[in-house]
Amino acid sequence: MQKRRRFGVHPINQLRSEFGEFNHLFLNLRKFPDRFWQYLRMSIESFDLLLEKVRPRLIKQRIAIAPEQRLVLTLRFLATGHSFRDLAFAFRMGRSTVSAIVSETSVIIWKELVNEYMPAPTTDHLKTVINDYYTRWKFPNCFGSIDGKHCQIKCPASSGSHYFNYMHYFSIVLQAVADADKKFLTIEVGGRGKQSDGGTFAGSKLFTLLETEKFNVPPPQALPESNIVLPFFLIGDEAYPLKPYLLRPYPRRDLNARNEHFNDRLSTARKCIECAFGIMGSKWRFLQKNIETKPRTAINLIKCACILHNFVRECDGDSDLDYIQVTSAMPNDAVRTSNAAAAGYRFNRSTHTALDVRSKITEYFFDFAH
Repeated sequence: MQKRRRFGVHPINQLRSEFGEFNHLFLNLRKFPDRFWQYLRMSIESFDLLLEKVRPRLIKQRIAIAPEQRLVLTLRFLATGHSFRDLAFAFRMGRSTVSAIVSETSVIIWKELVNEYMPAPTTDHLKTVINDYYTRWKFPNCFGSIDGKHCQIKCPASSGSHYFNYMHYFSIVLQAVADADKKFLTIEVGGRGKQSDGGTFAGSKLFTLLETEKFNVPPPQALPESNIVLPFFLIGDEAYPLKPYLLRPYPRRDLNARNEHFNDRLSTARKCIECAFGIMGSKWRFLQKNIETKPRTAINLIKCACILHNFVRECDGDSDLDYIQVTSAMPNDAVRTSNAAAAGYRFNRSTHTALDVRSKITEYFFDFAH
């Protein structure tokens, strides 16, 4: 039997305009940019621009909660990971209202920003990324670094062990490719935690596009100051297969001076995706906790965090404090233990073409280093 509601609007929530967190705190925070950033993890200017972009979609006819308040509530959830119940008390709203607002607004943010801040890569866009990787990281012919991130969720109903990962918690996998500026070039969210990074990649749209040569990758090009013509490629860790369009490190058992030098160069360039995940996790701290929603809502929240990551990188640039903190703390020789090593995943034999591509760029690096 359904429990009967005692109030249409609870007496506590009737005092929202007087005591709600948005009404008595937010306007004061705008007077103090450092406190504003601590509260919403972006500058005042970035917030105002974001509000301008999403305001028309946030206007509701039946529920008298202003677009600005809806956006603040959603960003506050993403920035803290506080439960919907805690936010309901703070903002003087019903828990179901908070849940609905956060769920709806996260989808709106993604839809309104994605075409501008994470558009489908064109050939010209990829050429810019390739140039940036060589200019900043001295890694030629690279159009992005790829990795996967396990985002912790509560156990979905009737899911069995499909979401249970090798680190012994339930998760949804975010696969992402980062450019040289630590922004996401493309993402896919929804892989189940049981999958490895390589398994997630094999089942992704990105894999299909690369295999069928439909990802707008430019034709092969000579390496700088050389007549060695090689295709363009992504770079990943040991969890990924070696492909002509995807390079990974040499196994530890095969290391010599040349191979180790290649691994070092790849690790340095691949930090772009590690830093991107680090910045996003530091800024949107709901990712550091159990996401206590249904998987579909969790996927939308993760996508929202990714597009907001690109938005803040674009608007606040290197002055963003999360960017400064993460990049300054990242050691130069950071090498992560991959899912392949941890889960004992093994790939099929690499193709001769992929081995040849890696061998040629290894020789190129070693010759130029000496």
